Amino acid sequence: MYRLMLGLAKLMAILGGFVLSALILLTCISVLGRSLNGIFHSDVMERIAPGFSQWMIDIGVGPVNGDFELVEAGVAFAIFAFIPLCQITSGHAAVDIFANTFPRWLDRALRTLTEVVFAAVLILIAWRLFEGMSSKMRFGETTFLIQFPIWWAYAASLVGAVVAALVGVYMACIRVIEYITGRTLVPEGAGADH
Repeated sequence: MYRLMLGLAKLMAILGGFVLSALILLTCISVLGRSLNGIFHSDVMERIAPGFSQWMIDIGVGPVNGDFELVEAGVAFAIFAFIPLCQITSGHAAVDIFANTFPRWLDRALRTLTEVVFAAVLILIAWRLFEGMSSKMRFGETTFLIQFPIWWAYAASLVGAVVAALVGVYMACIRVIEYITGRTLVPEGAGADH
């Protein structure tokens, strides 16, 4: 079961990486287009090559329309896509100032409690994303500039949130079993470099 969950978490992280890479490329293209558009609108360029400047403007050289809307939706998906891998590898940020001095039983109890609470929070987030997506679908809300349905971004994020909730519940179950039996089934930080 661990391999399945780890594989699912890695797949989501890879998808999140592809989306994030595409967003970086989109942002670079948009910034370059915005800069070129400014150059083509300048008085100097219109005097030097007025026909060329106007032609470049006419063919659409400029910022990508709705780039910030696409980045907003894509980054939301990427965040939810990375949570499962972070959850299964115990890669979340932790402050161990006092935890290093705790007895082993208390450390295990706190780790178990943290995993259970985190699983509950991930389930709550997935549920609220589903409710938000349903609302956006019902009312047909779209983005301002490119008019794509807002629920698409919610749906993409919901996929990551559901996988995160599944992995979170799995890890909570693992930590509860570990606490009860005293055995280590999945090492803390398995697969993560700290």
